[in-house]
Amino acid sequence: MGRGRVQLKRIENKISRQVTFSKRRTGFLKKAHEISVLCDAEVALIVFSSKGKLFEYSTHSRSGLMSSSSSYYYFFIFYFFLFKLLG
Repeated sequence: MGRGRVQLKRIENKISRQVTFSKRRTGFLKKAHEISVLCDAEVALIVFSSKGKLFEYSTHSRSGLMSSSSSYYYFFIFYFFLFKLLG
């Protein structure tokens, strides 16, 4: 028997919210690494905390990632920073 479905709503308790963010961020980074290894895919992941701290993961150095698919890379960087500024 599996776990119940998690209701998606903001966690009001500040400490619980931070703990959940930290655990899910770690899991998200792990999944990004796994898909890059299993599928031989280039992966770039950017996560901002509620306080604006940046967490990032990429399968290659930024220069290698930018040279191989620069237009997509710049689009996503622009999108995330725009989202962060407006959000």
